[in-house]
Parts: sequence; C-alpha cells; structure tokens
Amino acid sequence: MGIVYSEPICQAAYDNNLQKVYHILKEDAKTLNVQDEESGDTPIIAACRRGNIRMVKYLLDLKADVAIKNKKQRTCLHYAAKRTFSFLDYLMITILMPILLIGYLILEDKQRKNVKLMNLVLSTKVEVDAVDYQGNTGLHYVCQRKSHRLVPLLLEKKADVSIKNKVG
Repeated sequence: MGIVYSEPICQAAYDNNLQKVYHILKEDAKTLNVQDEESGDTPIIAACRRGNIRMVKYLLDLKADVAIKNKKQRTCLHYAAKRTFSFLDYLMITILMPILLIGYLILEDKQRKNVKLMNLVLSTKVEVDAVDYQGNTGLHYVCQRKSHRLVPLLLEKKADVSIKNKVG
C-alpha cells in the first residue's frame, strides 16, 4: 500500500530507507533534487508525503531544494500540511481510547510528529504561501484537516490568510 515511484531515490525516501538514499546520493549527488517522471515529486516531497522525519532532516541537511513543485504545483510544505491520520490510526485511537488512554497517547504521538515535520520544513526557505493547482496553500490544508497545532506555526511564518483557493 502506498506510492510507487519510477525514481529509486524518491522511492527510498518515501520508504524511509536512509541507507539506500545515502548510497544513491554517493553515486550521483545530482539525484538529490531529481523529479519523478510521473508525479514530479522530489525525494523531499516523497519523504514529506509519508511523514518520514529522519529522512526529511537528512535531505534538508544536504540542502534539498524545498521550492521545487511537483506536477500538482505542490511543494514539500503542502505535503507536510496535508499529513493527517490514516484510517488505521483513527481505528486504533477509537478502539484504544477507552483502554487506559492508549488511544490518546497514540493521538498525541502522531500530532507531535506532524508538528516536528512542519517545523523542519518551515526552518528552510520554503515559500509559505506557495499555491497548488487548486489554489491551496499549506494553511488551507492545515485548516481543512483541522490541524490546530500547525496553524500557529504557519502564522508565525507570516502565512497569508487572505489567499483564496478555487473554492473561494
């Protein structure tokens, strides 16, 4: 289950295979910002799609270009903002919530990871108000997903609240 990339480094970043990414970059450093043929995703976008914090940090340390947009005109910030709970996460939280608050701890852990991912991306020179093909910015996605902990992070970076998407 997941995405299959034609570029090995994008697939390795998505799969959180740090060792494989290291070896690919050792062979050819230019692949750091390579774009997948089908989606246009770069390794940093692939890592953000999956929420792979260690991989994102590694790629950012190597100066991955956070301004590159994929074919949907999205940057890594869009995918960091779109990170939300999977169906399995919701199921686990719902089932385990009454049992010793294990569900709550899972919820907190997931939210903490999303905040950490967003902070990593925002620590770069990423364009906070980058607009995708639907007119959405990272702030739109954070608000759509009711990610209350991420909104202040974007507002601290002066995200423009007046940008309207195609829906209005």
